[in-house]
Amino acid sequence: MSIIFTKHAFLPEGWQKDVRLEISNGLISKVETNQTEHGTDFRVDVTIPGVPNAHSHAFQRALVGHCEFNTSDSVDDFWTWRSQMYKLACKIDAAAMHIIARQMFVEMLESGYTSVAEFHYLHREGNNDKRTGKVRDALFAAANEIGIRFTYVPVLYERAGFTDETPNTRQRQFAMSIAEFVDDFQQACELAASRQHVGIGAHSLRAVSKNSLDQIVESGNVSGCPIHLHAAEQIAEVKQCFATYGRTPVDWLTHEYALNSNWCLVHCTHATEIELQTLANAGTVVCVCPSTEGNLGDGLFKLQQWLAMHGKIAIGSDSQVCLDPFEELRWLEYGQRLYLQSRNVSAVGNPHTGTVLFSRIFEGGGLACGNSVGKIETGKPADLITFDIDQPVFAGHDMSTFLDALVFSAIKPSVHRVMVGGEWVVLDGKHKERELAAREYMDLAQSLW
Repeated sequence: MSIIFTKHAFLPEGWQKDVRLEISNGLISKVETNQTEHGTDFRVDVTIPGVPNAHSHAFQRALVGHCEFNTSDSVDDFWTWRSQMYKLACKIDAAAMHIIARQMFVEMLESGYTSVAEFHYLHREGNNDKRTGKVRDALFAAANEIGIRFTYVPVLYERAGFTDETPNTRQRQFAMSIAEFVDDFQQACELAASRQHVGIGAHSLRAVSKNSLDQIVESGNVSGCPIHLHAAEQIAEVKQCFATYGRTPVDWLTHEYALNSNWCLVHCTHATEIELQTLANAGTVVCVCPSTEGNLGDGLFKLQQWLAMHGKIAIGSDSQVCLDPFEELRWLEYGQRLYLQSRNVSAVGNPHTGTVLFSRIFEGGGLACGNSVGKIETGKPADLITFDIDQPVFAGHDMSTFLDALVFSAIKPSVHRVMVGGEWVVLDGKHKERELAAREYMDLAQSLW
């Protein structure tokens, strides 16, 4: 058991002073406010819950910066980016995935993400036609070594499109039959150790059949694990879905299944207000990935309307072009400001935009990751971020504007320490594996490109 004394802590009811946190067996066993510091307490200035990252494709960390050019006169968009992604995917084996994931997990932890849901569809190694589970196992191993809380979301990808019953040659590494997929899900459930969890997912409606999605939903409902799916990210996808099913993706999902808070729909960029209201009423989480959606030119999620509907929201690093949760939230708000030509769009129910954004993603991210994170309260996982108040980014701020400063300051705030499951994994802003992970990653990246 250990005791943390923090001058300020962001609890479910808001900021509290002089808080003593008792940590035992990886959980917060006691929270006491307005306390006096004891000589044996570990003292920190400010503590907030660790940030959950609800949507990640680990291998795409090695793609960052390799798609920022256009050699033709045609419009560059998501579909041309996807071609570059396919080129990288065919080079990734289990050893490469392990190295990439280690580097990415270090970067996430040092930035304040303490848990991550890995939306995994790269099931086969390189040119190997046989599915061995080695790539999946490499992700579990990397997460365990680096110490991040990990939710493995195996993703079914069985066809190239709504009218293409088989995957194309570039999607071969992603493809599994529904029988193989269920087997992988069951193996993952047996493999998951401490600080590891399992979800279940389908890539998108274009990539799975109705019969297969029925089985995925049934498995998710029986196990109680989160169900993840890309939805309405691209206008072309929305049109194709309507042409095939007579409904748009979100509309079709809500008519076919009883969505609830176990569901996490990723993006929903082109969902209508009526569709979003249905999702909000069901308690479904929408995971937005502002930096990736901006990088790919996807469009903007209807954030203001969603927040007014009391919709649950999470954020994800997705393609890994940004691994900073504070910058991700800044992108989320600034995109809305540019589109609506107004300020503090997210300040719904609270005057402080930073407070609203953090409160919402703590709740939604915990649901999407299926691990009860995002709250500093008794019985919850001891996943915490601490800050030294004595740094320029916080100068002149009290706790009422502290979270606003985290999101909107031009100076990147320095995370002091990060705890996952009661263990300090980042000390003085550095992970103990930083140098080794970076060295191995740089050697690999040189060979990939």
